[in-house]
Amino acid sequence: MKYIDPHIHCVSRTTDDYQYMARCGVVAVSEPAFWAGFDRSSAASFADYFRHLTDIEPQRAAKYGIEHYSWLCINAKEAENVALAREVVKLIPPLLDHPRVLGVGEIGLNKNTRNEIGVFEEQVDLAARFDQLILIHTPHLEDKHKGTSIITSILKNDRRIKPERVLIDHCEEHTIRLACDNGFWAGLTIYPVTKVTPQRGADVLEQFGPRMICVNSASDWGESGPTNLTDTCLEYLRRGHSEAEATDIFYNNPCRFFGQNSKWKLKPVA
Repeated sequence: MKYIDPHIHCVSRTTDDYQYMARCGVVAVSEPAFWAGFDRSSAASFADYFRHLTDIEPQRAAKYGIEHYSWLCINAKEAENVALAREVVKLIPPLLDHPRVLGVGEIGLNKNTRNEIGVFEEQVDLAARFDQLILIHTPHLEDKHKGTSIITSILKNDRRIKPERVLIDHCEEHTIRLACDNGFWAGLTIYPVTKVTPQRGADVLEQFGPRMICVNSASDWGESGPTNLTDTCLEYLRRGHSEAEATDIFYNNPCRFFGQNSKWKLKPVA
């Protein structure tokens, strides 16, 4: 069986992770721009980071037979510094034509502050003006429902935004309807410490069905890992679902969403 990890931060993962993914059948990954574990102090540091995402990491992934794509933005944690955020956003338009860039993301909210909301709106405008796919970060834990509500309201009120071209990630049981009922794609992040366990992930898939849901590991600097993606698939199969059903979720759904960008070359399988 083949997998795609729609959200993983490979810059923070080891060679062992790439080897594991290749052995388990991961054939492609999508890496959004995110926090580096500390707040960066200049736009130049983001320029180097964007080069890492677009040029260096795809070469690293290719050694293991994995296609690597990326997204560009300034993340919600660092959006509190509005002056820096605007300098970073200026770097993005010339890079959107890069053959490995799928869109703008992961943009969204962290603590739902006024500054975060303003920078989020500016990046939504950027995506709309350049007709880009959007990947959304929703807040953690107690801020999640409020933040997801703010995000979906902003997106719905912008007539330029087509819901089917937006993936609202890190959904949980209490927020996934905000994505699904409004026509957005929903991301289900298997990150047991602050998000969803493999067992809960399988529960959500059974409750809400497979349509327009992408399951990911969001592996980064924290207590996370690509194993959580395959563990969720194995849990789903253990409950009696077929390999064809699992393939539709863990491979075809990412192909359907990312395939709205012609740069994405993988196709859904029968």
